[in-house]
Amino acid sequence: MKNIKRFRILVMGRANAGKTTILQRVCNSTDKPEIFDGEGNKIEDDIVQGTLTRGHHDIKHELVFKSNPGFVFHDSCGFEAGSAQQFDQMRSFVVDHAATEKVNDRVHAIWFCIPMTDYHRTVTAAEKNFFNECDTGHVPVIVLLTKVDALYLTAVEELLDEGLTIVEAKERAAEKQGKLLEKWLAHVKDQLEKCKYPPKEYVTLQKMHQESADCTGLMQSTTTVMNEEGLQMLLISTQQSSIQLCIEYAVRK
Repeated sequence: MKNIKRFRILVMGRANAGKTTILQRVCNSTDKPEIFDGEGNKIEDDIVQGTLTRGHHDIKHELVFKSNPGFVFHDSCGFEAGSAQQFDQMRSFVVDHAATEKVNDRVHAIWFCIPMTDYHRTVTAAEKNFFNECDTGHVPVIVLLTKVDALYLTAVEELLDEGLTIVEAKERAAEKQGKLLEKWLAHVKDQLEKCKYPPKEYVTLQKMHQESADCTGLMQSTTTVMNEEGLQMLLISTQQSSIQLCIEYAVRK
């Protein structure tokens, strides 16, 4: 483990799931990541924007933030749209980077994002396909329920439908939002636990649009599901979002 220099994470999920924002919070940055090819060569911004405009995306590209180069991210965007070819490319990437002999190229964790803006379709065919067909081996998959804040408006609307005034609805909205989150989290778990390769953990994220957003829960959950102590320590030392987490693990050791 001492030869592994960077913690590598594959981030998955449909478009507009808030993936980039989460990575920015994890790395304490408001900037866009720099993008490198598989050989470590930086890809210029105009080339990146051109490929994105044409709908192309390479899962092999490395996303690195200047604020925390100890993290390397890969974005799977594409296969969720239903393309069999893109799904096969993603699966090949996962298999290859889970077992590669090049320790610094290995993927250590997978974050699978499901946005609560689409709470009525949290688990689609794309999610079921991944968790039934993609064996990630020893690489743990953590499901992230993102944009939980969107449930607040839903909570207000449901309370208004129950006959409450707007003032009363706003007073009770936070409690109602919490119940809605519990409901949809239970639904996601019920659907995914039936799959052949279910996720190892579930995390709910909200207020990620705020620069002060707390990523401690995400870091704790990711650390917990790591199957090697060396990887746990690498993640703890790399992350910058929780000093408390560093202290906790230092005390344990």
